[in-house]
Amino acid sequence: MTTRQIDPTSLFAELRKRKGPAPVHLWNPEFCGDIDMRIARDGTWYYMGSPIGRKPMVQLFSSVIRRDGDDYFLVTPVEKLGIKVDDAPFVAVEMAVSGTGRDQVLTFRTQVDDVVTADAAHPIRVVMAKDGQPSPYVLVRDRLEALISRAVFYDLVELGLPGDDGVFGVWSAGFFFAIGQLDAE
Repeated sequence: MTTRQIDPTSLFAELRKRKGPAPVHLWNPEFCGDIDMRIARDGTWYYMGSPIGRKPMVQLFSSVIRRDGDDYFLVTPVEKLGIKVDDAPFVAVEMAVSGTGRDQVLTFRTQVDDVVTADAAHPIRVVMAKDGQPSPYVLVRDRLEALISRAVFYDLVELGLPGDDGVFGVWSAGFFFAIGQLDAE
């Protein structure tokens, strides 16, 4: 695969012309190559090694990201460009809580201002690293997850309750999501 240089400003201008949400899952243009764009684990977007500082530009790019297998792409009706994602394309930077116990509803906001409620269609999952450190995620859309920031995860753990079989987790929208194991006594 070759790395291709694009002008993010002209891609941004082209993307702004569309109306409504991007039906990225319906677009199947030919793969045009990789571009030097990367999303760091902290949610910062980089182009050619420099952070993209304009939030509206990042928001627009994030609206046309797609995951195929383990690879990530920016997809328009006429181009499919490979990008690098260090962990997840989004980071959940804020959580709102309403209700308690089984009636609790957890809503997350990402660094690009996507808002998602944890439910059957948007589950929470936690991957434990070999060193025991958790990496929590919530599904945002179409196989695209948000890494739940450490501060938000601490707030999530504070809401945790014991579940069945030694599982520790949280309720949201009528569903229980395991976030850890209870220590055996």
